[in-house]
Parts: sequence; C-alpha cells; structure tokens
Amino acid sequence: MRILILGAGKMGSFFTDVLSFDHECAVYETDQRRMRFLYHTRRFASMEEIEDFRPELVINAVSLKVTLDVFREVIPHLPADCIISDIASVKTDLQEFYHTCGMRYVSTHPMFGPTFANLGELSREHAIVINEGNREGRDFFLQLYRRIGVSVHEYSFEEHDEAMAYSLSVPFVSTFVFSAVMKRQDAPGTTFKRHLSIAKGVLNEDETLLREILFNPRTKKHVEEIRQEMKDLIGIIDKKDEEAFRQYLAKIRNNIK
Repeated sequence: MRILILGAGKMGSFFTDVLSFDHECAVYETDQRRMRFLYHTRRFASMEEIEDFRPELVINAVSLKVTLDVFREVIPHLPADCIISDIASVKTDLQEFYHTCGMRYVSTHPMFGPTFANLGELSREHAIVINEGNREGRDFFLQLYRRIGVSVHEYSFEEHDEAMAYSLSVPFVSTFVFSAVMKRQDAPGTTFKRHLSIAKGVLNEDETLLREILFNPRTKKHVEEIRQEMKDLIGIIDKKDEEAFRQYLAKIRNNIK
C-alpha cells in the first residue's frame, strides 16, 4: 500500500518506522530538518510530490492544533478513493469534518505516547480504533496495532470522547493543581520527584490538547468529583478523624487495585 504520513514528529517517525518495510511510504513535512533521520521512505515538501505519489492511505500525525488545517490543505491533492486518517487524542470537530469532507476515513488513537510511553516496548500499551468510517481502513489499523503488540479497543466517537474526558482530564487536572501549589525543594523526596516528572511531561503536551481536554463539556463533572474528594479529605484533616481516614485509605486503595 502507498502510505503518506503527514508530519515527521515523534509519532510520524514512529509510524514511518513500523510501516516503511512493508509498504511504500512517504512523509510530508514542511520542516526539512525533521526528516534528516528518516530512512527507507520518500520525503516530500510539496503538494505536487503528493499528487505524483497518489497515496492510498494518509496518516495525519501533525499536532492537534493544525490537524484539520493540514487535512484541508492536502485533500485537494489526494486521489478520490484515498483513505484519510488521524491519530488525535481528542476527536472534537473531527467527526463532523469526516462526515462532510467527501473522503473515506478512519480515526484511531494510539494511547502510547509520545510523552511517557516507550515506543520500543508497547506490550502494556493500548490503542483505540473508532468503529465508524471505512471498514478497510479500520481493519488496517486493527491489524497494525495488534502486530506491534498493543491492546486494541473499538469505540464510537462518542464513547472515545467520554473515555478521554475521564482518563485524561482527571490526571491532567490533578497535575495542574500539583503544579499550581508546588514549591521548589532543595532536597526533594522520591515521591515528589516522580510527581514533578509527570507534571513536566504533561505540561510539555501540545497546549491545544490541554485546552481541548479541559474545555471538553464532559470534563466538568470529573473536576467537580475531585473538588468533592478534596472537601472530604479536608474534613478528615480538620477533625483528625482516624477512623474516617482508615476508611478513606481503604476506599482509594480499592480503586487502584
């Protein structure tokens, strides 16, 4: 299959590595320096090269804030039967775009990076394939993710965004709070350093991703749950209620089993 990958960042380079020996691959990237370490793949910097390549599948691996803009730029240069795809963490506006763009599409979410995951060892990682869109495209990504050892789940757009509202908003908002009250430590403990490392990773994420997660209409209820938990914990602290504290520990330990 002729596959065009848009963007030569960490995820774009990852897909190039795993696909280029089994498929004819090309990477389109406006920053030529990002492509200097790619191998066994063609390098494109113009739309004319994309037209000549005539890709059968496009994987949009650019940052979230320009995903739709890049789609709109490249679609006029693609064959009518080409399948377009994204790997965005947040699918806001993508479902409507796909339904109106006139192209076959597939949407997936590889939940393994690039911030924290080891892209060389993915056996404990997960990916979501949206169960809407083109069947051929969905089958391609289902087989790809399974081949590299990733656990795959099939969700609708709605189910995906609901799952992400919880699994991303809770740790992200918790990280925001930790970072907001953090003070520099001359001799930080191990736990503090681990939290700090996580915070730096989260805050290095694309600002558009952070905004979309925070402003997701499903996020508010999870933030309110955090606020209620903090209120309950403050009550235990104020009263120095050892029995309530034991019950609280039992509850949260059960949650993370």
